[in-house]
Formats: sequence, structure tokens, C-alpha cells
Amino acid sequence: MEINDCKFDVLGNRFHYRVGAVIIEDGYVLLAKCDAADYYYSVGGGVHLGETAQQAVEREVFEETGIRYVADRLLFVHENFFEDDVVAVGKKVHEISLFFLMKPMGRQEISVESVCSAGVEHMHWVKIDKLSDMQVYPTFYAEKLRDLPRGVEHIVTNDFEDTI
Repeated sequence: MEINDCKFDVLGNRFHYRVGAVIIEDGYVLLAKCDAADYYYSVGGGVHLGETAQQAVEREVFEETGIRYVADRLLFVHENFFEDDVVAVGKKVHEISLFFLMKPMGRQEISVESVCSAGVEHMHWVKIDKLSDMQVYPTFYAEKLRDLPRGVEHIVTNDFEDTI
């Protein structure tokens, strides 16, 4: 966990403010996968204190891919309530994520090896039509990336029956 990330623990639970990059090239989306996880997830990460969400997404994409993608526009605001045995073991997580559509640059080979909180992560170009056959987070990717909204869409995913 980055010391500057907008993330904190309260009463054994975690709040996290993060950004995600929607990088689409020729019918493929770029996803990350950590060695310790059995699922794929959006490229992105924690917003640092004093950093705008757009600065954060462009920084995160560069750190994880070595490519200087530029944000095109805000696409999704995602309120996510979940538990996970990789990201925050034993904690209920309340996460706010801002997902930005990145300007296309052509599908490129990613040779940078980046790290996540649970080890090494690798980047994968995944065909958008195949997302529904895979375990991908956020779960709305399989549906929403087939037909991107024209404006900003607010999505809530709540894996808890009760609140934190």
C-alpha cells in the first residue's frame, strides 16, 4: 500500500479511493492480473493525496504499462462494497473508483512488470466479447464495455446484505 494513497482502515474495515483506466484497442481491453489472484481487474490504483483523479489514472497507467496514455473522459463512477482475500484480507472494503476512458494509441506489447499489494502483476489484452466467460472486476465490464455510455454512469456494486 502506497503511503500517499487515499486509503484508511476504520474498525477493521477499509475505505479506498482509486482510479481505473478503460483502455480499449481494436475490440480488446487491457486488464491486469496479479500472481496471487484468480481474477482479472482494471488497470489503475490508488489516488495519492493532493493528486487529481485524471493525474492519478495517467500516472497509474504509466507505472503499470510503461506507456503514456492520456485520459479522454470520465466514464464510470463506481461505489463498490466487497471482501477479498487478496486486496484486504479479513476486511470489508468500501471503495470509490473513477474510471476514465483512455485515448487509443494502438494495441501495444506491455513489457513492464509492475507490482501490486500481493505480488507481481501482468497486463493482458482481453477480447471484450470474452469478458463474460472470465472472472473480471469490476463485474460490470462484461456488459458496459460492449456499448460505452455517452456520459458518465454511476454504478453501485454491493456484495454485503448489510452495511459496513
